[in-house]
Amino acid sequence: MIQKKFSEVDRRIFSFPAVHPCEAVSPATLLGSLIVLSQNIGNYQSKFFASQRRNSREAIRKIGILLVFFEEIHDRGLILPETAVLCFSELHLTFQKIRFLLEDCSREGARLWILMKSEMVVTQFRVLIRTVATALDILPLNSMDICGEVKELVELVAKQARKARIEIDPNDERAMRRVLSVLDRFEKGIEPEFQVLKWVLDYLEIKTWSDCNKEIKFLEEQCVESEDREVPFLSSLLGFMCYCRVRIFDTLDYQNADQTDVRCNMEVLSCLNPEDFRCPISLELMIDPVTVSTGQTYDRSSIQKWLKAGHTICPKTGEKLTNTELVPNTNLRKLIHQFCADNGLSLAKTGKKSRDITRTILPGSPAAAEAMKFLSRIVVRNLVFGTSEQKNKAAYEIRLLAKANIFNRSCLIEAGTIPPLLNLLYSFNKSIQENAIAALLKLSKHANGKKIVVENGGLRSIVAVLKRGISLEAKQIAAATIFYLSSVKGYRRLIGEIDETIPALVDLIKEGTPCGKKNGVVALFGLALYHGNRQRVIDAGTIPLLLHIIASSNKDELIVDSLALLATLVECLDGTLAILQASSFPLITRILQSTTSQAGKEHCVSIFLSCCNNGGDEAVAVLAKDTSVMSSLYSVTTDGTALAGKKARSLVKMLHKFHETSSSGQGCQACTNEQSVHVW
Repeated sequence: MIQKKFSEVDRRIFSFPAVHPCEAVSPATLLGSLIVLSQNIGNYQSKFFASQRRNSREAIRKIGILLVFFEEIHDRGLILPETAVLCFSELHLTFQKIRFLLEDCSREGARLWILMKSEMVVTQFRVLIRTVATALDILPLNSMDICGEVKELVELVAKQARKARIEIDPNDERAMRRVLSVLDRFEKGIEPEFQVLKWVLDYLEIKTWSDCNKEIKFLEEQCVESEDREVPFLSSLLGFMCYCRVRIFDTLDYQNADQTDVRCNMEVLSCLNPEDFRCPISLELMIDPVTVSTGQTYDRSSIQKWLKAGHTICPKTGEKLTNTELVPNTNLRKLIHQFCADNGLSLAKTGKKSRDITRTILPGSPAAAEAMKFLSRIVVRNLVFGTSEQKNKAAYEIRLLAKANIFNRSCLIEAGTIPPLLNLLYSFNKSIQENAIAALLKLSKHANGKKIVVENGGLRSIVAVLKRGISLEAKQIAAATIFYLSSVKGYRRLIGEIDETIPALVDLIKEGTPCGKKNGVVALFGLALYHGNRQRVIDAGTIPLLLHIIASSNKDELIVDSLALLATLVECLDGTLAILQASSFPLITRILQSTTSQAGKEHCVSIFLSCCNNGGDEAVAVLAKDTSVMSSLYSVTTDGTALAGKKARSLVKMLHKFHETSSSGQGCQACTNEQSVHVW
């Protein structure tokens, strides 16, 4: 059916990907599709239009009248003249565009943007309604056997469409001027009046915090997807809405996923190399990773093109594919999305990624900058002097504002948000504690944020949440915060010297969710980069725990991160002894042979190399017993990273030398035994 082409899943706003009916389409099919399309447009009568109310209503009314005409033809089973088919074909194309335009005008979260683009929207309505009139001009009404009343209605629609005055609604224009006046005040460093803001939101029927937040999310997406020339204005509107969300709405009413923005699926802590996220064929970040029969993973679109070209082998390994089944790699897909969220990237289905988060170091516009400074002061006042509910909301606002915007983080830090947030960590209110630690997590990604946290004695407060947090969620976020703080070389020692830090992270690995385990492992990895912390981590019983995760977990990224930490710990002699005592070489060998992660393979090789260097011939002898190790090492030398290849070659030399020495020693021993017998 033609209407299947109408809907575009990820259609950008103000794009109208209408499809012209093909010339071979039958008149009956065209008419049936036109009726369905007209009915769909009629359904917009019940939608809410914050602006463009009159223009939308008039377009829907005209098409509703034409629907009566189409149904009359269908019911009578009339044979359509050729010019009527041509008219209907043009109407079909135009109706698709009208439907897209109505969809945009009633789109949830886009109310402010539609209002501020009123001139463009009005132009679109004007062009499309005129196009309807032009199409109706060639309709041979007099030669069609329909009742006179219906003919009159069609003629009336054609006449109205030709003469329609399609203009900006005066109320819309007034609302636009008020928004522009607020932006002008922001640019001049003047805080806008509450009543003006409230009037605009009331006009658009943005009644709750959630309504406002939807507008902000939409504008954030547009900042990413739009052309550079649009970004300053979008940024100004984004600053306007963020300011309104903080100042106008006192109550949080999130009923959706907003509350979980720092949960596991949104907070990335990983020792993984982002290169593992690239498709081996296209070398681009994978959008829809799938695994083929050889165990290799590719982006779906790339491997499908490969298979359609007639290839029957795996592009990376050269092995023959036993089947063409593509199995979704959901774990890797989640990890890629986590990585993108943490780095301010977006995986749109077009395959394009968003601007790097470093683009947010500077504000998008002067108005956006001043709006952010004003709302930062409001947030600080609420953190210090507000009620419990206001403090909770302020902390949550910081979570959102600092999520993926470096300028926002710097404004919030400069306004003095960190000290009161640290005080809130001792709250007995679960929500307040979670929002406070999550806000600190976001701010600790900024260099000044880390410094102020430490200077205000925040390390012990964060460790206290890690150890005794009200919820597991708070503990997991505290671990993530420790990871970011440990990125500063001098802070690793300070954190490690707090007696409770490392045992608390180990407890989180034991008892936490997969996200908690991951955060705990990676936080320990960050601390273990300081040599003085490694013995503490080993003494806390971390190595047996890591080996258990590697042996039993089905989370590939958690396994790789555990290998990374293990590779760091075995550089110590006690770490090597723990590995040897656990007889874990077969486990590491299995992972080396089975993992598809380049980073994972490198960590396995690093573990073997450190054990052999620290454990001497005893460790080499254990490794040499497994004859399959050598082929895996050769594979890493050819297919692995440069560093992994270098380590693998060192191991290969060790094993060769061991085998040569062993053979030589056995030969000498045999010779000695033979001489002894001869003498005897």
